Amino acid sequence: MTSPPRADAGQRLKGSSALQPVASRPDVSVLVPAKDEAENLPLFMEQARAAFAATPGRYEVVVIDDGSVDDSWNVLQRLASEYPFLRPVRHGVRRGIADALRTGYLHSRGSVLVFYPADLQYKPEDIPRLVAPILEGRSDIVTGYKEGKYEKAFVSGIYNSLSRSLFKVNVRDLNSVKAYRREVMDALPNRPDWHRYMVVMAAADGFSLSEVSVPLYPRNAGQSKFGIGRIPVGVLDMLAVWFELRFARKPLLLFGVLGAALFIVGVIVGIVAILWRVIGGVGFRPLVNLVETCVTVGSVFFATGLLGEMIAAQRAELSQLRSRIEDLSRERDTTANR
Repeated sequence: MTSPPRADAGQRLKGSSALQPVASRPDVSVLVPAKDEAENLPLFMEQARAAFAATPGRYEVVVIDDGSVDDSWNVLQRLASEYPFLRPVRHGVRRGIADALRTGYLHSRGSVLVFYPADLQYKPEDIPRLVAPILEGRSDIVTGYKEGKYEKAFVSGIYNSLSRSLFKVNVRDLNSVKAYRREVMDALPNRPDWHRYMVVMAAADGFSLSEVSVPLYPRNAGQSKFGIGRIPVGVLDMLAVWFELRFARKPLLLFGVLGAALFIVGVIVGIVAILWRVIGGVGFRPLVNLVETCVTVGSVFFATGLLGEMIAAQRAELSQLRSRIEDLSRERDTTANR
């Protein structure tokens, strides 16, 4: 078993001292971000045990207490002594679902990861069905398609429609529970709220997709963390992901073309202004201003594209270095477990 990664003081990441050793490495790690879910966690773990009873040792549950202010952490420590497959981890302050999933990924051991909320709107009994296409080698990432009525259906419908139109991803529900190979998380940028676009980015990287229907139930206890203020943030994130996928590797493709086009327009307008002055004997100040604007802005865009190319090259090198470090880490873990 590998030791959990150390965190700096600013992250205030804590693992449970109540973990029990597991004889073998599980195939599936269920990552459960939890914020003030003390009332739901005992029932979630009880249902998880029933769901995993037929395949003991195949599953582990990593619950990430994301800065809860209720009794969630104490509840998790108590549950860890009762359920050997539970691995609790703690954030001292709230850091969001994306960071919670990243933390859970770092503390997990399975080759298949599952994102599952703790509010029991999705039942653990559906997890084996969600991961089946991956374990059988038929898919790299599986997203759950909600069945049932829920409060955010209208907003979710708009989000999914926009996402399908923008990213051309052929699944009905991008913002639901999902299962995915560990390699998907390896390739995902660690950005706030970008977990919503995991399926989109996985498809862009060539991972195969599928979906299964998952029943949706009323929240068992507590309150939803989703507010109306998340909608503008989601739209901006969608545009940021689109830009990342289209131009992050070749920023000169966007800024260079825009800059060159504006520069050419400025030159053409400048020639027209000169001919008008020479032949017609009339000067037109707005044309001069237009030339100055086009040439200046075009030059700035082109320079931005060149700087972006240098940044993209550095990102590519860092990505290769990260992949190499992860490969070496896996080789070390494999050697240590022999």
